[in-house]
Amino acid sequence: MTINDSAQLKIVMNNTNILTELKVTKDFEKGNSLFDSFLNVRNQTIEIVTPLEIEDYVVQTEAFMSPPRWHIGHLSWFYDQLLRKYYTDYKPHKENYDYYFNSYYLSFGELFNKSKRGTISRPTVKDTLNYWNWVNGEVYKFLKSANGILNTELVQLFHLGFHHEYQHQELMVYDLQHLLADKYNPVKMSDISAVSTSNFKKEMVKIDGGIFEMGFDKNNYKDIFAYDIEMPLHKVYLDGYYIDIFPVTNGDYIEFINDGGYKNFKYWLSEGWEAVKQNNWSAPMYWQKADNNEWIKIDFRGENNLKNISDEPVINVSYFEAHAYAKWAGMRLPSEAEWEKAASFDEDKNCKRLYPWGDEFPNEENSNLLNSKIWAPNKIGSYEKGKSYYGCHQMVSDMWEWTSSEFMPYPGFKSGFEEYNDKWFNNQKVLRGGSFGTEGISTRSTYRNFFKTHERWMISGFRCAKDS
Repeated sequence: MTINDSAQLKIVMNNTNILTELKVTKDFEKGNSLFDSFLNVRNQTIEIVTPLEIEDYVVQTEAFMSPPRWHIGHLSWFYDQLLRKYYTDYKPHKENYDYYFNSYYLSFGELFNKSKRGTISRPTVKDTLNYWNWVNGEVYKFLKSANGILNTELVQLFHLGFHHEYQHQELMVYDLQHLLADKYNPVKMSDISAVSTSNFKKEMVKIDGGIFEMGFDKNNYKDIFAYDIEMPLHKVYLDGYYIDIFPVTNGDYIEFINDGGYKNFKYWLSEGWEAVKQNNWSAPMYWQKADNNEWIKIDFRGENNLKNISDEPVINVSYFEAHAYAKWAGMRLPSEAEWEKAASFDEDKNCKRLYPWGDEFPNEENSNLLNSKIWAPNKIGSYEKGKSYYGCHQMVSDMWEWTSSEFMPYPGFKSGFEEYNDKWFNNQKVLRGGSFGTEGISTRSTYRNFFKTHERWMISGFRCAKDS
């Protein structure tokens, strides 16, 4: 591809092509919130990939990540499938990309090997962007032809599509960190908090035991999208426990490292110790030793001496590492029920909150999510307005938090989306909260994320708990 072609490609992405045109179209039904949501999510995806060069789109650095080209194509493919099923006048794209852009949906046929998504050159980036624009235009025509009148099932599927895209935006943040690190320059990058952490005492809060109603309450929050795996509401019994007010920081974790944490098998689960030896782990992902033998971390902000970011939550650690640290510290990881109660329950009102701070959607005063554009975890104590009833800080903010719980269905679970979440109920641990790569409206105190115990390329941290 020539330089001119590359420049033209970038103009297509920067100008958002058909999205910009559709946003000012006068003949579309006014106030169509479904189409507005579609525009918002697609524009946010474009903002994430805008800084990329043509070469960046096709590279796969490890089997666990995907090239940006694949994400762009897959996100179009998802809407493509909705249109094929529900839009009688739909004219599919000239090329059928089911094989390459499918992810794990076996009902659509044979799957392309995920670990080899970066080994082929076709469809080209230009082809993928043409596909993106084609699908955008067809979604516009479909929603216009429906005049805003869609059945409940289809509206629900479109909302699933939007939140599915938010999930892939976060995956792209993980992948771009691995692919480019500090070579990636976000369209917007806000300043880190100037809060002083010297006034914050690292302590635990005691939470009384008893019956706790766990899960998302769809009756109280009828207009809020939630995944089937967050439901149904069910009662669990909790013994009293203590939980950290703040997440574990870089400074805390360095103490574990300096005390031989990665050299002493007694802190580790058996499989975790094997992972340490096989992968030569000696610190969290993206940490390196500088020439002066001090730890540095390389992220979207550049190269940082850990001394300068010691009060930020530690991230890019696996479940194995979180578990080992907790054991070293004489504590444990909280269960997801313990985490959810600490994050959501209001004892004064005897009810749960949608977020730790209440039912108000996330904003820059109560949390650090993708909308904050900080592109890094913020210092502990940076969001006084975001703490929970019990005084726990940054529970839906900065980084996902490992829990000790297996990812399993709740009692009475009913699948709401075929082949979406329920096929993953094995060998994964639950993480709670949200990270600086998470779209604000796409998470809440009941959201259940899940990853395998050895994975650590995602934005994952933790806080500790102990029995009372």
